[in-house]
Amino acid sequence: MSERPHMTLSGIVLDAPDAQELAAFYQRLLGWSVIQDEPGWVRLGAPNGGPGLSFQTERAYVRPVWPAGPDDQQMSVHLDIEVENLEAACAHAEKAGATRADFQPQDDVRVYLDPDGHPFCLFL
Repeated sequence: MSERPHMTLSGIVLDAPDAQELAAFYQRLLGWSVIQDEPGWVRLGAPNGGPGLSFQTERAYVRPVWPAGPDDQQMSVHLDIEVENLEAACAHAEKAGATRADFQPQDDVRVYLDPDGHPFCLFL
């Protein structure tokens, strides 16, 4: 058996109808810097050097539904964001442009939707 090659997760990519608009939302939310900005593609860099967050324009983007029913567009990924103060983080997320999801499955986690409908969770 051959040895596994070294691999490093460098980022997560979210599709969006407009990569620049969604990247601007996450830049407001997270305070991360833009490290690459091209037509249809934006990459934000994590300040600690961890995996970045990228956005690509997808013309055929279909907004996910949370929670999804049997015939709804399913989310394919969601982001978990650890916070120190849940109430303050929720207020900040809403000010940045997020919408609190109607369905909240846990008492100690808040599910939000970004402007393009991708769910993300804030938790302590």
